[in-house]
Amino acid sequence: MNVRTRLQGLYVITANQAAAQLLTQVEQAIDGGARIVQYRNKGHDQNQRREQALALRKLCHQHDVPLIINDDPQLALQVNADGVHLGRDDMAIEAARQLLGEQAFIGVSCYNQLDCAIEAEQAGADYVAFGSFFPSPTKPQAVMATLPLLHQARQRLSIPIVAIGGITTDNGAQLIAAGATALAVISGVFANGDTTTAARTFTRLFDNNNPEP
Repeated sequence: MNVRTRLQGLYVITANQAAAQLLTQVEQAIDGGARIVQYRNKGHDQNQRREQALALRKLCHQHDVPLIINDDPQLALQVNADGVHLGRDDMAIEAARQLLGEQAFIGVSCYNQLDCAIEAEQAGADYVAFGSFFPSPTKPQAVMATLPLLHQARQRLSIPIVAIGGITTDNGAQLIAAGATALAVISGVFANGDTTTAARTFTRLFDNNNPEP
């Protein structure tokens, strides 16, 4: 399965869950149809982050789901993750590629900037992410992106496009219809009382609204 096929659908991002909940909730999300998992932990306990990332890699690989590490190419290398997601202040795409190899998935946050996405694709990114499309409890001060941006990006880019920011089962379909290849969701899946059902509901949004990458 190639990168464009794998980077489609529900893309769940961990939410600093307690260690006892992390693996259980991620497996429930995968059972509900999550196609990509990103490990995001802004804590400073490097041993904990490594242990959790290793456990997630094992879980994800058991289910043939890619594990992406947020912001930390070195951690991605240490745990043999499938890739890394880079923000504006992180390592350059070319440096991350050199570190992680040609097989790694490298994603880049482009916020509300189409030029950033075009440059990222040219530099070798495997996917780009735009957002926040809606107010987000995770990043309440995030810049806002618009549906026309997705339309424009779909016309200009050949790599997958991830939408992020305040996405729910009520507003996600319009992002897919506008050109999003994947929906990145944190609280919409993990803050729900039933993680599997929440993930399954998001997954169903793609049944009739799946743009070609």
